[in-house]
Amino acid sequence: MEYALITGATGVLGTAFCREFAKRRYNLFLTGRSIDKLTALKNSLVEAYPGVNCLVYAADLTSEEDRKGLFAAAGQYSFNMLVNVAGADIQKPFIGYSEEKITFQSRINFEAAVSICGFAINHRAQNLKIINICSVCGLQPMPYFALYSACKGALIDFSVALSAEMKKNGVTVTAVIPGSIYTRDDVREYISSLGFWAKKSAKTPEYVVIKSLKAARKGKRKTVVGGLNKVICALSKLVPQGIKLRYIARSRANVCKDAF
Repeated sequence: MEYALITGATGVLGTAFCREFAKRRYNLFLTGRSIDKLTALKNSLVEAYPGVNCLVYAADLTSEEDRKGLFAAAGQYSFNMLVNVAGADIQKPFIGYSEEKITFQSRINFEAAVSICGFAINHRAQNLKIINICSVCGLQPMPYFALYSACKGALIDFSVALSAEMKKNGVTVTAVIPGSIYTRDDVREYISSLGFWAKKSAKTPEYVVIKSLKAARKGKRKTVVGGLNKVICALSKLVPQGIKLRYIARSRANVCKDAF
């Protein structure tokens, strides 16, 4: 029996992926930090989509020991889909980071995704499609968002390189690059505070899911989600780096977001 493995399953975007996969009759292997949330999600999916087999395993993906436990539990199955959703968008001046926060964000936004890609490849079905949820922040170094943008930039590059490396093995890897997503209430409030263009470019989780699956089905190595975001990314390439850095620094200097 083949499964779709989804990390960060209990978050808003992760749950949207779970529901779409269940709707398409995929069997699911879900992971997140809370067993209570995972169990509640599993029960809701099984009730809404009878016949879908759903397995859950609680793990803190920043922990090597927890990942080993996850891999041991999931190692008896094969996977035809992997969606790396788990992440943390901490945003504040770098001098405000503790060593713990540096380690946490580096591991959850990059190391964990890379590690789980390796596991899924070694336990793949005949064909495996990997979706790594990245961010437009990874396309440009961002003052006051420096570590997050660096990790997401690294994940984009890793995904593209891995896609080329694994093509001959029947594995596709797609870096999905969304802008803002309407997820938690605090995120919705933050998007609204950024003004007209931010609200116009933000997308719902369901929109991101559909575009991600479409890009993966086509075997795209990376895709920017949303027409306006595509235009903004294209135009930003014409702007000198120094100007972009000054603009981002001014707009982000007074923002402090640390929900993890």
